[in-house]
Amino acid sequence: MTTDPPLGAGLYEFSPFPHIADYAFLSDCESTALVAPSGNVEWLCLPRMDSPSVFAAVLDRDAGGFRIGPTDLRVPSARRYLPGTMVLETSWGSPTGWIVVRDALLMGPWHHEDELSHTHRRAPTDYDAAHVLLRTVRCVSGEMQVTLDCEPVFDYGRRPARWDYTGQNYHQGVARADGTDLELTLTTDMRLGFEKARAKARTLLREGETRFCALSWTAHEPPRTFEDAYGRLVWTAHHWQHWLARGNFPDHPWRGFLERSALTLKGLTFAPSGALVAAATTSLPETPGGERNWDYRYTWIRDSTFALWGLYTLGFDWEAEDFFAFIADVAERDSELQVMYGVDGERDLREHVIERLGGYEGARPVRVGNAAYKHRQNDVWGAVLESFYIHTRSRDHLDERIWPVLKRQVQSAIKYWREPDRGIWEVRGECRHFTSSKVMCWVAVDRGARLARLRDDPKLAEEWRAVADEIHADVCAHGVSERGTFRQHYGTDVLDASLLLIPLLRFLPPTDPRVRATVLAIADDLTLDDLVLRYDPKETDDGMAAEEGAFTICSFWLVSALVEIGEYTRARKLCEKVLSFASPLGLYAEELDPYSGRHLGNYPQAFTHLALINAVIHIIRAERRHVTEKMWQTSETEPL
Repeated sequence: MTTDPPLGAGLYEFSPFPHIADYAFLSDCESTALVAPSGNVEWLCLPRMDSPSVFAAVLDRDAGGFRIGPTDLRVPSARRYLPGTMVLETSWGSPTGWIVVRDALLMGPWHHEDELSHTHRRAPTDYDAAHVLLRTVRCVSGEMQVTLDCEPVFDYGRRPARWDYTGQNYHQGVARADGTDLELTLTTDMRLGFEKARAKARTLLREGETRFCALSWTAHEPPRTFEDAYGRLVWTAHHWQHWLARGNFPDHPWRGFLERSALTLKGLTFAPSGALVAAATTSLPETPGGERNWDYRYTWIRDSTFALWGLYTLGFDWEAEDFFAFIADVAERDSELQVMYGVDGERDLREHVIERLGGYEGARPVRVGNAAYKHRQNDVWGAVLESFYIHTRSRDHLDERIWPVLKRQVQSAIKYWREPDRGIWEVRGECRHFTSSKVMCWVAVDRGARLARLRDDPKLAEEWRAVADEIHADVCAHGVSERGTFRQHYGTDVLDASLLLIPLLRFLPPTDPRVRATVLAIADDLTLDDLVLRYDPKETDDGMAAEEGAFTICSFWLVSALVEIGEYTRARKLCEKVLSFASPLGLYAEELDPYSGRHLGNYPQAFTHLALINAVIHIIRAERRHVTEKMWQTSETEPL
């Protein structure tokens, strides 16, 4: 497929913004942070991951940041996560010395007295967010001048901070701003000074010397000494390693991708409710300098299907059950399911523009909230039923209180499946009869019939099976083009990457010629340098003028679909290629620029990591089948 010159050509050459993929991701499962290679924390929303920001330099270079590192260096020698953790380690080297900085959003033992604990709907565990951003520094050789510079700007860059000492000599200050109740406490063994909205400190570290700083935002006691800070850092690292050890990861060269994806998904989970947010950020652009900028700090119902599949596959049953319970809660509460919800089940996600923020690389507008929560998207019922079906199969039990909820979702799918909607991609153009939406309505009714049979209700199962067959026949009659491939929506012959879900959801067997033709057509005609576009924006009325990058989830879907139709070699080659685009820390944004490999869109993206898990497991299982088949063939030809 051909297209115009590369996306954003010339926009990045002199940019003051780091590449999106160069940010590190931190989480305590209540709040999240992004750390630039310079050591600057450029995104932190408090007290929740969907709250207003206190540091937002990722969206405007004057919207607040928090740096600790060498005074005269901005490019580190190396960065990594401590193995199996969400603890970031950055090494800095110069002709005079070496230092190592470690960053973490601390975890700690369960705080039963926590003022936020009343929000917990899931069963509390032995650990909890400590509500502290900890940064430690150690000089490992020579000497180096180190600077601390903390400048919060509350409420998305609109409310500058003012600092006051707390009486702890020069080692602790509190930042406040008019119009907000949030207070930030900065505790350090460095000597602090305040310059308007900035807290600053400078010190010369020599070999073996250490320093720490801790930013806290609740009544929990921050560390007061380096020894205390280091102990809490070790506790946090061990927490993540113990959590990861619960997983079931195959012994495979790609195991590291699965582990980092699992840690990222856990970090995108809001522990008090079990919700999984789509991404940690808002308004990182899908088109460089463009207007495709959305707020993804919410939980999408459709993500539940892929989240449960991925989490159960990797052995993280607790997290899967918590997310399942979140979906069950909102489905039981709301007579009409929304496409998305806030992290604690909030329904009103009204969208507005933050005029104060200039946007990443100048991409405006910067949006908070997401108007798509009001969209009619007919795939939502299929996502819910598939989630419950996956959960029920894993437990061989269906909660009695849930059955009326599921019946309501099936009935909604039956009521609305003939109507147009805005589809899986939430287009802001005209509603259409999207094929993938019809397929998901079939999923809702098909899974409902299976669950009714499980409940020993053959009459209802037969009734729903008849409707599922009607939807199936309608899609096969109107959703297939003259070339024998499934089409984006009725009345067009254009392709759409969502059609790759047809074999994955078992709408048709992978051996069906229409399925095979569709998968291969997408691989050949809806790709740029092998990376999959979700659709051709020139052929799709999505309400936006600009182009966009290749959707990484779609490339991973193509890997899984190619495996399904027996194209293992091509699938593995594509999987290797997409994995090669991972950020230096193993993370993915929503999209990739097919020409440069630059990451685009919100970051890190849960849907991308879920699709990665699905694709890699498909490849590993296909490899094992291939090895088993070769062993049988060999044994049949060898003499007894």
